[in-house]
Amino acid sequence: MENKKDMIPNEFMPFAPFFDEVERLALGGRAIIAIEGGSASGKTTLGRFLKEKYDCNVFHMDDFFLRPEQRTPERLAEAGGNVDRERFLSEVLIPLSEGREVCFRRFNCSRQELEAPLVVTPKRLNFVEGAYSMHPHLAKYYDFSLFIDISPEKQRERILVRNSEQQAKRFFEEWIPYELRYFSETNIKDRCKMIIMQ
Repeated sequence: MENKKDMIPNEFMPFAPFFDEVERLALGGRAIIAIEGGSASGKTTLGRFLKEKYDCNVFHMDDFFLRPEQRTPERLAEAGGNVDRERFLSEVLIPLSEGREVCFRRFNCSRQELEAPLVVTPKRLNFVEGAYSMHPHLAKYYDFSLFIDISPEKQRERILVRNSEQQAKRFFEEWIPYELRYFSETNIKDRCKMIIMQ
């Protein structure tokens, strides 16, 4: 694989050790790599950069939120229970790990329903970005995992810039506490192979 170090913009320089690992993995054949972290930590932005610089697939955990009928009190009481990890496992991770075509359906949050199936061919590098990507039920399928950490202050600043007041309120009162509980109860940060602070 062509070395990409000289093509890294300044904003991505903190991820240089991660890019080194990505290029090492690419030399060994097909790899599945998780990019974990909290809201506004830069996971999606990093995913876009990876897509631009490498011939890779990038899957998003945001496409696998629970459908309305799945949001039972019992499910939402679980740490990390607000994503459809079972569907993500069967539609994405298992086929990827076996080198088969992936056929999955994105969950459309605005319509609250699944979209038409998408078919994706496995590539040498396959990234999964998003909180809950390293859930204990999914972790064994990855060849490498990155946790992007962010300070509460920087996280709050980014969320306020990117979102309406009402949406930011949901982050602070609902989504971030849920993520923090998941990180704490499943010890996700320590289980990832690399941690980079934003």
